[in-house]
Amino acid sequence: MSYIREKRQQILSGAGAILMSMSAYAHNSFEHAYQSFDIDAIKADVKTLSSDKFAGREPATEGEILTTNMLISRFKKLGLMPGNGDSYLQAVPMNSIVSEPVNGLTIADISFEFPKNYVASSRQTREHISLNNSELVFVGYGINAPEYQWNDYKDVDVKGKTVVILVNDPGYATQDAKLFDGNTMTYYGRWTYKYEEAARQGAAGAIIVHETKPASYGWNVIESSWTGAQYHLPAKEVNEPTVDVEMWISTEKAHELMKKAGFDFNELKAQALSKDFKALPLKLTANIKVKNTITDSVSNNVIATIPGSKRADEHVIYMGHWDHLGTTTIDGKKVIFNGAHDNATGTAGLMHIAKAYKALDKTPERSVTFVAVTAEEQGRLGSRYFANHPTMPLNKVVGMINMDSLDISGVKKDLTVVGFGKSELEDYLAKAAKRQGRTLTPEQTPERGYYYRSDHFSLAKKGVPALSAGGGSVWLNAEQKAIGDKVSALVAKCYHQVCDEYDENWGWQGMVAELQVFFETGLMLSNSNDWPNWRAGSEFKATRDAMMK
Repeated sequence: MSYIREKRQQILSGAGAILMSMSAYAHNSFEHAYQSFDIDAIKADVKTLSSDKFAGREPATEGEILTTNMLISRFKKLGLMPGNGDSYLQAVPMNSIVSEPVNGLTIADISFEFPKNYVASSRQTREHISLNNSELVFVGYGINAPEYQWNDYKDVDVKGKTVVILVNDPGYATQDAKLFDGNTMTYYGRWTYKYEEAARQGAAGAIIVHETKPASYGWNVIESSWTGAQYHLPAKEVNEPTVDVEMWISTEKAHELMKKAGFDFNELKAQALSKDFKALPLKLTANIKVKNTITDSVSNNVIATIPGSKRADEHVIYMGHWDHLGTTTIDGKKVIFNGAHDNATGTAGLMHIAKAYKALDKTPERSVTFVAVTAEEQGRLGSRYFANHPTMPLNKVVGMINMDSLDISGVKKDLTVVGFGKSELEDYLAKAAKRQGRTLTPEQTPERGYYYRSDHFSLAKKGVPALSAGGGSVWLNAEQKAIGDKVSALVAKCYHQVCDEYDENWGWQGMVAELQVFFETGLMLSNSNDWPNWRAGSEFKATRDAMMK
């Protein structure tokens, strides 16, 4: 046994009592499968997936071919069956749109510089898009939520106009638990919702004001994520309307804009916290012309399955996105966004959990299906397409476990659940975590709305119970904390940046422990007759209940 593997064994089964007795399982191969997660092999896969050769795993590129071929080859070698009829691939049609401001954003005499303090793009499949003297209207948080008796668009006509919107929602801004969901971001706080609602109201353009804390990321993420090629599903796959031009502006420019209109930005923010807020015409107009370079393309989800021994038509799904941001040019130099943490870790995790299932001496009673989806970084396109075109009836999916950016900061005493309390899947996760002496804890930053930002949300919206968990807040010991302090700072700094690179010194034991928990959680579901549901009060329960009838 190598030093690294021996060290891992000490950490996972030593004084910390991370691993508990396996005697509860009738088949003695469980322990072998549970312990089969090999750090060296996991490292090698993450290193390969995040190498320059894979060029940032951008959809519809050579990087995609290398990635999907690697997944298919590994699933075949393990003996998994094709998950989409006789194919391991599910083609996902997409439009690739590169939006370039030809005539930059102009509002009065305010000077905007792309992408330093504004970005602009369009989902419209037309080559030339423009806003010409489009009247600006400040609509507060841009929310129309009948269940909260809240409508920022009441008594205002924004048809053909450009709305200016605050990020997040009033609950976060006030920290009032009785307003929306308090500190926890609701879907109404997500930028995706805000653009969609603006379009439903007939707006031609929408500007979201970026603020780092309520957005939960800095302007550098806007620059890296909203420039270059943007991928979209074809119109027939999308139920949501779109405005002509979607924009972000920096906080500084928002202050300048409101001052030019004769208002104080902070005062307007305060007004927007009331249900009685009324949208406010700014008596300014916006002009911008955007050129779209549109390319029809096809990317692929990779789907592989272990057919169940007794109820093969019922499925437990593991999901993770294989894509990242690809390449771009900065100051005349080509750079690669290798995405080692996000999400070479989750992609490798799919392969290694599949390997653990194949190490069992008994095939699970229900089918276990692995779905590596494309274009998560572009708005969950692969998982949204899969949700619209599932390879099995969604009322036959027992539940799904999503793996997006696995824990690389060391072994924890707890396990964080994103969207804590939403579904009964957490009961199974809690049992699996208990084997490692861990307890479930809510996410520390619910205001960031992480539950609505990854692929599990695509299936949750359809009613399928979907679990998102990972990491924790209390390290196992001082050694793991020392690793975590260093790695956590790097992860925060490198989200969607070129520095998200493979590092030999990550807290890999944390990732192994996490994969073990996810493996056991799915295994319990796959050998059970249970159908866990959303908990009462969840926004997805009614959809699931109707589906299961």
